[in-house]
Amino acid sequence: MEIRFVKGSDYYTLSPLINEWWGGRNMSDMLPKLFFDHFTNTSFIAEMDGEIVGFLIGFLSQSQTNEAYIHFVGVHPEFRKHNIGKELYNQFFNVVKQNGRNIVRCVTSPINKVSIAYHTKMGFEIEEGDEIMDGIAINTNYDGQNQDRVLFIKHLV
Repeated sequence: MEIRFVKGSDYYTLSPLINEWWGGRNMSDMLPKLFFDHFTNTSFIAEMDGEIVGFLIGFLSQSQTNEAYIHFVGVHPEFRKHNIGKELYNQFFNVVKQNGRNIVRCVTSPINKVSIAYHTKMGFEIEEGDEIMDGIAINTNYDGQNQDRVLFIKHLV
């Protein structure tokens, strides 16, 4: 497996795959091309034999000078359980630390139990919310009406 920085042209390859990777859920709108053009130094593609098998889109916060944010991560369904996500996260963590930052944040939907379990396994803590759902702190209407989210934070050492 090779991990490299994203490039603008990756959008055209990856965008049609996203909904497929999410089992038909409409997720591709959450990842517009601007991420492939403006966050190339903090976003990564994982490839095997020239095929994209995973990606991580992240950036350094402009407002919080000690923080970085992971916007979107995906691994091809046939390549899950092969530590591709872990390698992508570690690559991002290394870039974050190289840039003098030690806090990483991300969010997920409360219905995405796999994502919640994965992030806690990766050492992220769930931030306090304004409601508890299935034992998990959530922030109601975080991304708009009825768009509740679980917020995560990780302190890098």
